[in-house]
Amino acid sequence: TSQVPVVAALTGHSPAGGAVLALCCDRRVMAEGPFSIGLNEVRIGIPIPEIVAALVQRTVGARRAEDLCVSGRLLDPAEALRVGLVDEVVPPDQVVEAALHWCEEAISVPSSALVETRARMRSDLVELVERHRKEDARRLSEAWFEPELQSAMKQLVARLKGG
Repeated sequence: TSQVPVVAALTGHSPAGGAVLALCCDRRVMAEGPFSIGLNEVRIGIPIPEIVAALVQRTVGARRAEDLCVSGRLLDPAEALRVGLVDEVVPPDQVVEAALHWCEEAISVPSSALVETRARMRSDLVELVERHRKEDARRLSEAWFEPELQSAMKQLVARLKGG
């Protein structure tokens, strides 16, 4: 775990793994515009790992987390802000500046108080990762080679290639 706060500066689309990385951060700043964020893993056959489910629940609440994870729906920046998946939405050219500003403010407090309080507030996540890391990795690696998932991935790659 990081001793200092970490902010995600989301300057474009953040589906699946991008959303997971953002959820691991202390704050998420997203660009306004035609971008999306969300956990669409189930749409291609990847089950949401225990750790990720906990991150989403912690961020948006249990009922909304269930909806987002089970539906695999991607959200535009305004809806992501409304449900609490991101903390701030700014024009694209201001994302990095806003993220850096938040970091500067976050680290302006006495470091020992920051480190101890942050560790206390995130201890549930550290414990969860330790408890579920091996099992989540095993389940994901098994799911990855399922024929249904491989078929969905091939279709996704074809769509992304435009064919």
